[in-house]
Amino acid sequence: MIPLSVLDLAPIVEGATAGQAFRNSAGLAQLAERLGYRRFWMAEHHSMPGIASAATAVVLAYVGSQTSNIRIGAGGIMLPNHAPLTVAEQFGTLESLYPGRIDLGLGRAPGTDQAAAHALRRNLASDENQFPRDVVELQEYFRGESGGVRAVPGEGLNIPLWILGSSLFGAQLAAMLGLPYAFASHFAPQMMMEAVSVYRERFKPSEQLAKPYVMLGFNAIVADTDEEAKRLATSVQQAFVALRTGRPIQLPPPKAGYLEELPLEGRALLRSILSVSAIGSRETARHQLQQFVDRTKPDELMVTSQVFDHEARLKSYELLMTAVQQTSETPTTG
Repeated sequence: MIPLSVLDLAPIVEGATAGQAFRNSAGLAQLAERLGYRRFWMAEHHSMPGIASAATAVVLAYVGSQTSNIRIGAGGIMLPNHAPLTVAEQFGTLESLYPGRIDLGLGRAPGTDQAAAHALRRNLASDENQFPRDVVELQEYFRGESGGVRAVPGEGLNIPLWILGSSLFGAQLAAMLGLPYAFASHFAPQMMMEAVSVYRERFKPSEQLAKPYVMLGFNAIVADTDEEAKRLATSVQQAFVALRTGRPIQLPPPKAGYLEELPLEGRALLRSILSVSAIGSRETARHQLQQFVDRTKPDELMVTSQVFDHEARLKSYELLMTAVQQTSETPTTG
C-alpha cells in the first residue's frame, strides 16, 4: 500500500472565517491520524481570501497540539519570503514541542503575487542562486555550523528537509543535496515526469537520505457516487478559474452545471491543472489512483481535497484511504 499524506490549505469557504478554517484543519488532522495517513502538511500562501495558512508555523503549532503522532509539516515554506535563521528558529520551536514529528518542505516561489511578495520582503532583488544558498544556510543552522550565529531552538535538531517544486530546478537541487523531493503535480503537472526522472537519475546520497524519495501531489474528491464527487469538485474548479484569471476567491459552494457553462478555454485550463486527480466513487477513485501510481511510481502521495462542506471533505479522505487499503488487500494473479 502506497503511503498517503494530507496537504491542507486551511480553506476559508464562502461565508466562513479563518478561525473556522483552522478548527476544520485540526479536525482533518485528527481524522488523518486515526486513518493512518503518514503526514499532515500545510502550505504557505499570502493575500489569498480563500487560504488561511499564511502563518504556517503558527497554525502547525495548533494542529500539533490537537494530534498525537502524525507527522506535521510545511508543504511548504516559501523560503524567499523569510530569513533562513527565522525559519530555523520557528521549526526548531515546533520540533522542540513535538519531537520526531516535524517536516520542513521548502519552495522558491513566493506563494503569492508580486505586490504581496514585495510587502513581505520589501526587496525583490534576487537571483536564481539565492534559493540554493538559503537552503544550505538553513542546513547549517540545524547542524550548528553557521559560523557564530546560532538558531536556538533549532541547532542540533533532526528536522527532515524536503525540496518542493513544479519544474526541473527543484528536481536538480533536491538531487544535488540528497534531499527528498515533492512535486506539485496536484496543480502544475506539466513537467512532472521529466522532473522526477531528472531527480532520480542525478540523486546523490546524503546524511539525511540514502536513495531518492519522491512524493507527488494528488487531488482526490471521493463520494458515495461519481455524480456526487463531480458535483463537489465544482468548488475547486471555480476557485482555480478565479485564481488563474487574477481574482482569487473564498472556496465557493458546488455549482451544478458549472463545467458546461465554461467556455472552451476554461475547460482546457481545468483539464490541464486538475489532470492529476481522482474524482468519483470509492471504486472509481481506487482505479484512477492506481493508474496514476502505476504510471509514475512515486514513493508517497500527498493528497489534497478542496471540498466546500467540511463533513464531505472528511468523508472524501476516509473513502480514499479505504479504497487504497482495498487495493493493497486484493490478491494479484499470474
